[in-house]
Amino acid sequence: MQRWKQYGSMAAVFSAFLAVGYWGFTATGGAVPWAKRASQALQRGVQDGGGSLVNLGRGIVVAGPIRKGGLMIEFGGIVLAFALLGLGLYVYVDRYGGFGDDERPTR
Repeated sequence: MQRWKQYGSMAAVFSAFLAVGYWGFTATGGAVPWAKRASQALQRGVQDGGGSLVNLGRGIVVAGPIRKGGLMIEFGGIVLAFALLGLGLYVYVDRYGGFGDDERPTR
């Protein structure tokens, strides 16, 4: 495929998604409903709370719906799965990935 066709195709796809996104934004009322919700949440938080944003004495801070909904075990499982995945990828790359001493690319 020629380069101008690739760039033209990407520009057409980008333009189509931009148009659909703009249509969806205007069809749902734009940012006004989200701004109202955000301002209400911030005002409610200021009235109810007042504590510091980060307090290491409380332990791990978990979002209220997760904590109150009884989803702490599931949340912990997801965190553990991501930690194990990260550790596994680290060990894999350390053992099998990268370049050997005689295969270093020239710069």
